[in-house]
Amino acid sequence: YYGLYALQHRGQEACGIAVNHRGVIRCHKDVGLVGEVFDQEKLDALQGNMAIGHVRYSTTGDPRRENAQPLAITHVKGNLALAHNGNLVNAAQLRRDLELKGSIFHGTSDTEVIGYILTQKRLTAKNIETAVSETMDIIKGAYSLVIMTHTKLIAARDPHGFRPLCVGALPDGAGFAFASESCALDAVGAKMLRDIDPGEIVVVDRNGMRSIRT
Repeated sequence: YYGLYALQHRGQEACGIAVNHRGVIRCHKDVGLVGEVFDQEKLDALQGNMAIGHVRYSTTGDPRRENAQPLAITHVKGNLALAHNGNLVNAAQLRRDLELKGSIFHGTSDTEVIGYILTQKRLTAKNIETAVSETMDIIKGAYSLVIMTHTKLIAARDPHGFRPLCVGALPDGAGFAFASESCALDAVGAKMLRDIDPGEIVVVDRNGMRSIRT
């Protein structure tokens, strides 16, 4: 919540938070500012040991609730939540290909396109990070991604590094935090470690943090 407050300048149209509580992912999002969408009651209902959040400024898709993020996905391989910053230059063609194969879209943002491709790749990939890597081979453009499953937190940056993404360490070894700008790390008391490299995938799980270079 405080991290999103620090990033409010990056988008004032909509915001959302998804949390993981013992493997169950819950999400609340709506149009409006952080202080308008979340009150104490809603925050109290979002308890867990892992979370992702997003503030939206629409560059693709209308400014409506259906396009607010994070995108929560129920999937045969396990539930996940996805937050995306950027623009895909091949989103229209990918969406058309998906629709011709029967995919049904609820919004107009390219985040849903990423979600569909990611879940399709997860059906055959050995793990979620492999599915992320295979998805990055298909989507083209400027993007930073944060993906939360029931056991992992994954951050990825496009091969050109068009969109910013950094990682910090939470106090007392409590874990790690990713953000578009280091001011969000400051807001949650995290120490800036480094920028995520272009094309890099960073995975955080119970064994710690590791990096995959695509």
